Amino acid sequence: MNNPTLLHHAVETMEVGSKSFATASKLFDAKTRRSVLMLYAWCRHCDDVIDDQQLGFPGEAPSAQTPQQRLASLERKTRQAYAGAQLHEPAFAAFQEVALAHDISPTYAFDHLEGFAMDVRGARYETLQDTLRYCYHVAGVVGLMMAQIMGVRDEATLDRACDLGIAFQLTNIARDIVEDARVGRCYLPESWLEEAGLDRLHFADRAHRPALAGLARRLVSEAEPYYDSASAGLAGLPLRSAWAIATAKEVYRRIGVKVYGAGETAWDRRQSTSKQEKLLLLAAGAAQAVRSRAGASPPRPDALWQRPR
Repeated sequence: MNNPTLLHHAVETMEVGSKSFATASKLFDAKTRRSVLMLYAWCRHCDDVIDDQQLGFPGEAPSAQTPQQRLASLERKTRQAYAGAQLHEPAFAAFQEVALAHDISPTYAFDHLEGFAMDVRGARYETLQDTLRYCYHVAGVVGLMMAQIMGVRDEATLDRACDLGIAFQLTNIARDIVEDARVGRCYLPESWLEEAGLDRLHFADRAHRPALAGLARRLVSEAEPYYDSASAGLAGLPLRSAWAIATAKEVYRRIGVKVYGAGETAWDRRQSTSKQEKLLLLAAGAAQAVRSRAGASPPRPDALWQRPR
């Protein structure tokens, strides 16, 4: 089961697909890191298949299948993985290893695929609650699966893991508003657009950047209580896992801070963190992980979006 080829594929996928998480992933113990990388490879593959891309970039030739057919294929192969079928695609062989080894609930896997189904259906998001529901499917449930890999089974810590995924996705949405608009997607609540005097078709036009910057700041602010909740969940993780997750949390949060501070120029270039910044945040993550060992965590705020149980 411990196939080195699968690990190589997963490492390569992480290095290209998520530089923000790649540094933090090196902090896990070897066994946990392998499973985390394998799960990420499946998530990245599913995302790429739906968008007809390779590691986030356009493929050499467009797929002959419709998005609906590609989604159906992902669902079928995921069911095969749980059924123990022999799988040759690296992403699904990797997912099968992780899902069966860590008893990851099929509900979580198919909740994640529902996020891609929302994109395929062209789902619209009228309120912040609608956007948060999308965030749960594409990222919150990934936090749940990651936490299970780290040995978490108690519901309270799983809630915090889901909150971190939601915070990550709110940050991603703020960072990628203009990029998403170019392919016809909008994850900002339409009620926010209306309040700002923007419409769904032209909200990302350069002429509207001052108003759009205000909405991005609002979204980044909405992510903060979810980041805080995730910090309170570090105590429920093994120390090395807590260090990795705290570092990833700080890296993503820093991206949101940059979007917030850049204002209407936030989308002139993709916001990211430098290697030096990542090293500083790695140290900050270590300090947070150590502090999490002492004292009780505060209760999770009732106002936060609650994942389905």
